[in-house]
Amino acid sequence: MRTAAYVYTGWHPIAERDAAFHPGFTEWELVRSCRPRFAGHAQPKVPLLGEYDDRDPAAFGQRIALAHRHGVDALVFGVFWCRGKRVFEAGLDEGFLGSHLGSTMPFACMWANRMPRRVLPVARADAPVLDPGRSVPTDVDDFVRFVAMLATHYFVRPNYATVAGRSYLSVFDSTFFVRELGAANARTAIQAARRWLADRGHRDLHLAAIEPNTETLPLVRGIGFDSVTHYVLLPDWKGPFRQDYREYAALRAAQWCHFADASGLPYMPSVAPGWDASPRGADFGDARPDKYPWSPVVTGEHPEHFAAALRAAHAFRSPRSVDDPLVLVASLNEWSEGHYVEPDERFGNGWLEAVRASSR
Repeated sequence: MRTAAYVYTGWHPIAERDAAFHPGFTEWELVRSCRPRFAGHAQPKVPLLGEYDDRDPAAFGQRIALAHRHGVDALVFGVFWCRGKRVFEAGLDEGFLGSHLGSTMPFACMWANRMPRRVLPVARADAPVLDPGRSVPTDVDDFVRFVAMLATHYFVRPNYATVAGRSYLSVFDSTFFVRELGAANARTAIQAARRWLADRGHRDLHLAAIEPNTETLPLVRGIGFDSVTHYVLLPDWKGPFRQDYREYAALRAAQWCHFADASGLPYMPSVAPGWDASPRGADFGDARPDKYPWSPVVTGEHPEHFAAALRAAHAFRSPRSVDDPLVLVASLNEWSEGHYVEPDERFGNGWLEAVRASSR
């Protein structure tokens, strides 16, 4: 089984954030300034190789090459698209594709069908977790245009990743996608996108539904998805404020078969080295809100525990199978949410060594 790591390309300034915050803003400011909020809280997270601009093919390429040498077989890039508007695309188009591995290392795309936050760190306790302004509306024609853009720019590349011989594409918020279109229109959109690809000689899609909720999970097969997976499947979002890594990693692994059985589709597990979105939320002290980005916080994380979770994922055999499946890692570089495998000052290359050890 191949190991594929999600990539967040939010590590460079964009005009939208310049306007919302200040010119040159990136989330490195949040990562750098976070401080411990309880005894033993492992903050701030400090990148061992320093902060970087992911548009830079040398700096970003150095980190990607290191991950590749440690057993990351492929990268899955979040692609932000809202009716033709894209943001953060330079991390993929310039930083990765312009690097020395950009023409050879396998990569794929995930539709990040939410727009980035406009207020960071979040400072309003009464603000909704999912602000309506971040919604990404779509329809049948828009979805076809999106897939056509991906095919033209990315699917055609010889190093685009496939599953069972099909171009791999995942939808980050599959529940929103199905609710937005309705099941019938979602099915029509996927069928229309497949026809567009076939008519132009492209490979078919392997379309993965990320984190469909209980209501959506039984629908995804009939709608046209080919598998189910997750982005971060680690904390219990409604559970206690502090959650032990080993306990919750084991809990999540025990649920993998359920996602396959309930959907009737192959399940490809996703494993995270940790979770702590504290940098994205203002410090409320003991009065912190009981919701994202303030809670939960996963504690007790360690490369050895991460390696064990990855070994379980590589050993997992979905009751509904697919040829050449993936094990997903969340993620390469989500520093502001505390899940990354890039080297840090706390464990050095430990997270990457865990990836390498788990795939032996």
